[in-house]
Amino acid sequence: MSTTQTSSFGSSGRIGHNSEKFYNTRLYQNMNIKISNDKIENKIKDENLNQIFAHSCENMHELPDSSVHLVITSPPYNVSKDYDENLSLKEYMELLKIVFNECFRVLVDGGRACINIANVGRKPYIPLTFYVYQIMFEIGFLSRGEIIWDKGASSGVSLAWGSFKSASNPVLRDVHEYILVFSKNDFKRDKNKKNDSISKENFMSYTKSIWQFSTASAKKIGHPAPFPVELPNRLIELYSFENDIVLDPFMGSGTTAISAYNLKRNFVGYEINEEYIKIAQNRLNDAKNSLFI
Repeated sequence: MSTTQTSSFGSSGRIGHNSEKFYNTRLYQNMNIKISNDKIENKIKDENLNQIFAHSCENMHELPDSSVHLVITSPPYNVSKDYDENLSLKEYMELLKIVFNECFRVLVDGGRACINIANVGRKPYIPLTFYVYQIMFEIGFLSRGEIIWDKGASSGVSLAWGSFKSASNPVLRDVHEYILVFSKNDFKRDKNKKNDSISKENFMSYTKSIWQFSTASAKKIGHPAPFPVELPNRLIELYSFENDIVLDPFMGSGTTAISAYNLKRNFVGYEINEEYIKIAQNRLNDAKNSLFI
């Protein structure tokens, strides 16, 4: 089979693509990327699998080092919703750094972390994605790219705050969020006789960097900021094998757990709000009884 390689004018296709020329450029010098040769995978006790623990994810003591295959989460945005604690930006980032350090600890080498987050505010605009990238790089995560979740189909026709039809103070209205993707110590997972569950069509679609699907109804679910089951569905199929373990340190209403269950994965979650844990357990029971997702 013929192969393609890095070209001054780009490549018309990518067949067994050899990008060595690109990665040998000065752009990638001194990045100090550390790839681990140890594929240690520790076992989580059976009684701690498929559980939502009612305490802070700042200390996930139920999980041994290198025991989780995929992290999917959407941290509280700290924008005065019911579950937020009104932290300063510095305090909020310190919290996330503690949690993501724990995520790094429990992930296997090559395991992925997918963080759904939106930038906030307008006076000024606070690029939370920028701060999260800084934290993840400090911890040692490898960046794998970012997905833009286009929510335009469910954004309605309202306007952002600011001047209307005037250059005085026009304000951009975000109709998207981000899913930042990282991995620990390696870019690749060993398959080791594990089964993929993704179809060719879904793989071709999900590996594009812009995803389009509607939001979930906060009123229907009973949580102020739920993400739709489509979001973890795509991430789980793309980034994990069947029977892998999926962690959500901010479990909320249980959407990640429901998706993991439906796609034949195990899950572990953490949530400090007892009311949300009840909602998550009820939704899980409904999913197991095949009533609805």
